Amino acid sequence: MAVIEMVTFRLAPGVGEEEFLDADQRAQTEVLYAQRGMLRRTTARGAGEEWLVLTLWGSPDDADASDEACREETAVSRWLACMERPSVTTRRYHTLD
Repeated sequence: MAVIEMVTFRLAPGVGEEEFLDADQRAQTEVLYAQRGMLRRTTARGAGEEWLVLTLWGSPDDADASDEACREETAVSRWLACMERPSVTTRRYHTLD
């Protein structure tokens, strides 16, 4: 059973779109795509100031392991610092197929 992980947020004050997109790309290419079970990841901007990062993991264990492995990664820390912490919401959904 795969896991769809959805993170929504607003950018932190003073963080521009270009800065965020650079941090997002680096986290994705340098760290996240190297994680076991990472199948697909995409970033999108909604109306107004809301952003979405959607990640597809091979299993719940893969998603959990990535959370642990990425905590100390500089590229991921930089990406997280671009987000307004109170606005961050993470949800996981288990696929039915």
